[in-house]
Amino acid sequence: MLAVAKGFSQLPENKMIWQEESLTWDDFKGAPEPENLFDANTNSGISYSWSLRSSEMQTDFLFNVKTYFYPDLSWVKPDKISRELLSHEQLHFDITELHARKLKKAMEDYKLPEQHKIKRELEKIYRDVEFSRKQMQERYDRETDHSQNYQAQKKWKAFINSELKKLDAFSD
Repeated sequence: MLAVAKGFSQLPENKMIWQEESLTWDDFKGAPEPENLFDANTNSGISYSWSLRSSEMQTDFLFNVKTYFYPDLSWVKPDKISRELLSHEQLHFDITELHARKLKKAMEDYKLPEQHKIKRELEKIYRDVEFSRKQMQERYDRETDHSQNYQAQKKWKAFINSELKKLDAFSD
């Protein structure tokens, strides 16, 4: 028996997987939105898939979680390009990776219930992690004043790096 489910809707074709190397402004290929009050936008997200592989002896729960950056949906206003702003946008991507690691941990800790509940329970785990991610992204922008508060930016960078390190076992 093999069951498969994917936890993402249609993904843009052009995407980059999170890695230790930082983003560059060349990765931001989207058209800036002149009416937007912000100087840049990082579009990133988490996808997951899972399957069950059963034999007479056991059922194996297999899963895959990835963090993506979408260059065509990410943009910067040309007159706002700076090292500080790029560092701010990188941390948005890192926050997404942090939550992908949390999702991987939750999936690794997941105990298989009755089969008809699996999809619903995994979707709830994903929704909870995604809700937490969005809240953290908003709090990060609020506390750093969208990259303008350098002291808050430094604190957030240290915090996210520390949290990523704690979940290093769940990185790719």
